[in-house]
Amino acid sequence: MPVPDPGPRALVVEDDGAIREILGLHLGLAGFQVEDEADGRKALERIRRQPFDLLLLDVMLPGLDGVSLCRAARREGPNVDTPILMLTARDSESDKVVGLESGADDYLTKPFGIRELQARIGALMRRHRREADASHDHVTRLTRGTAAGEISIDAERREVTVRGARVELTKQEFDVLYQLASRPGVVFPRAALLQKVWSDDTYVTERTVDTIVSRVRKKIEADPHDPELILTAWGVGYKFADID
Repeated sequence: MPVPDPGPRALVVEDDGAIREILGLHLGLAGFQVEDEADGRKALERIRRQPFDLLLLDVMLPGLDGVSLCRAARREGPNVDTPILMLTARDSESDKVVGLESGADDYLTKPFGIRELQARIGALMRRHRREADASHDHVTRLTRGTAAGEISIDAERREVTVRGARVELTKQEFDVLYQLASRPGVVFPRAALLQKVWSDDTYVTERTVDTIVSRVRKKIEADPHDPELILTAWGVGYKFADID
């Protein structure tokens, strides 16, 4: 007799027991195998060791905060590409931007409604499945020779090398760079990048695109203030430099 599929695995990292229980209940109803952790450092050990299909990280945690956990997950290990939903009690735009810049795919502000929680998780998982399917349909490695030097992007390993040096990028940084580099010389309006990278998230604004592009430039450009790889199309958006 075939063994039934146990379903996708979710890790909830939340120090409030009541919220942890609510999240576990509704994730279980959605078909997830749910594991939880209340301490940031203990969660880090699990994230580095075990693969999950979804991570829910509270920002304020004992031991190690959720933003640091998110960055660690995106840096290396089995959860580099795992969908991550950040939970925060704060609602300022700067807090949301910090969460997204750390590599989170989405954020949810407390207190939250169950229907919004379900919608956010559903959107995250659909987006992740589309990205996984798309990775089989696109060239896995791009190598671009430009006036500023060669850049190599390995989509399968999500690795970037610029002028012979390895560059570490968050998930959003990589996705924005890959979209631009895949069509050099083509101008991408900010709205188009929003649709391609954050397709299901109506809460992310065009300012987030500018922030992510600025961060990518700091990591790949010889002079971020005079970029040669990612160029600005004033009043419209961005484009990758034409190939030599």
